[in-house]
Amino acid sequence: MSEGDTPLPVPPVGSAVAGMLSAALALGVGELAAGISNRLESFVVAVAGVIIDGAPGGVVRASIETLGTAQKTVLLVGVTIGTLGVGAVVGLVARRSPTLAVTLFVAFGSLGAWAVSREPLASTGLSWVVGGVAVTAGAITLVKAPLGIVRSDSDREDPRNTYADRRQFLGWATGMSVAAGALTGVGRVVLADGSVGKARDRIVLPDPVRIGLPTTTTGPTTTTGPTSTNPSSPTRTIEATGLSPYLTPNEIFYRIDTALSVPMIDPATWSLSIEGLVAEPYRLGFDDLLTMDLVEHTVTLCCVSNEVGGSLVGNATWTGVPLEKVLQRARPLPHAEQVMARSVDGFTAGFPLGHVSDGRTALLAVGMNGEPLPIVHGFPARLVVAGLYGYVSAVKWLERIRLTTWENNDGYWIPRGWAKEAPIKIASRIDVPRGGRVAAGTQPVAGVAWSPMSGVARVEVSVDGGPWQACELGETVGGEAWVQWLFRWAAEPGRHSIVVRAIGNDGTVQPSVPVDPAPDGAEGHHLVSVTVT
Repeated sequence: MSEGDTPLPVPPVGSAVAGMLSAALALGVGELAAGISNRLESFVVAVAGVIIDGAPGGVVRASIETLGTAQKTVLLVGVTIGTLGVGAVVGLVARRSPTLAVTLFVAFGSLGAWAVSREPLASTGLSWVVGGVAVTAGAITLVKAPLGIVRSDSDREDPRNTYADRRQFLGWATGMSVAAGALTGVGRVVLADGSVGKARDRIVLPDPVRIGLPTTTTGPTTTTGPTSTNPSSPTRTIEATGLSPYLTPNEIFYRIDTALSVPMIDPATWSLSIEGLVAEPYRLGFDDLLTMDLVEHTVTLCCVSNEVGGSLVGNATWTGVPLEKVLQRARPLPHAEQVMARSVDGFTAGFPLGHVSDGRTALLAVGMNGEPLPIVHGFPARLVVAGLYGYVSAVKWLERIRLTTWENNDGYWIPRGWAKEAPIKIASRIDVPRGGRVAAGTQPVAGVAWSPMSGVARVEVSVDGGPWQACELGETVGGEAWVQWLFRWAAEPGRHSIVVRAIGNDGTVQPSVPVDPAPDGAEGHHLVSVTVT
């Protein structure tokens, strides 16, 4: 072989890029298919779901505590980057063995198809068909990538060769990037099915039956806020810049669940099955719920992963049918002990059957703050049970309620290390100030406190380790909702620490010793440090 016939090496970076773009194209095919059919999920979401289901409980807990509501985004981005990374490796393998590279591509694509097929709402057959199309598109892209070896001048002129110079390769890479992006964009934006949102917008909830819960005014009170027109809200609330409103707006209400993509459920075809240890199992549809007597209750929900002073808690007025009435129709058997609820995405949570009839609010909810449930908060129907952390009760996108025994029937989070019984603990939070600097003089210190099921009797503040001082309390409807509180602080120049605690109507004093959220909720006093100038 002469010097002019010496093969020129394929640039490694070009091979890696070709592999990444081939993987991106395959992902794009999956996104397009997921946009076309509601019986499919994207490869990224499906693989992320496999990771969540297989992750040790401690890892899941740590990710929630560290990342909070950003957990899912980080996971999905990580899966996407990981997939492109695998594509890069396969591209490098293709430098020496195209056959092995294609084999690896098929194997990895099959993993994605399997992940999609195991999704609760997915069609198994369709998942594998789309997986095959995606793998084929990606593998052909990799094999046909313009990275062939030039052995002679004649090779450059042979149209059968896929050699390209740097400019030609960049043009090819740009085209493939646009193709992959276009498939993803069309799948997620252009073909996104808005029919569920439109169906929700057309729903008019019937007026609920007014329960007439008393407005609580225990402890020193204040009436600094405007009059409310909502019968389920207190007549007046506290106003302070930065203080959480009495009712948390739907758009900022916290969301923690296992759904990586929000289930889109047509209320016209939705139904709920009531089964298990019952004498008369039955199903009911959304229209059936709307013909029943709806009630309205203001209830605070809290995530068990909420840190002391955290934001994974909210207060809303929920509209729905008392769960006790729904279950009574099925006639629970004497040995039924637990309500085990299931979401359409496979999530399960269970709590004692006695909680539906012990006086607390337990709703099959269809409305939130005066409108149909937002899609991200469980539309068309979900459970709301006062006094219990969400992971054992607040099932969204509900599809089944099954009555079971207590033993050997666990919800999603129990095998992952969380406690099976999970009453919400008494807590309080400082919203104002959140730290930083404030001016000397009278300054508001304000926040919210909750103590399901007794309600909050007092909130007290301590400055720089001094004596506990009583706060003014806003009005609240019933003991299941949080209460706003306000302390008028005579701030003096210097560095100060402010601590808050709540005392329940049952005499429970908020513990001061810090306790991690796992396995049954955080404890401790919220403290902020402030510099007064």
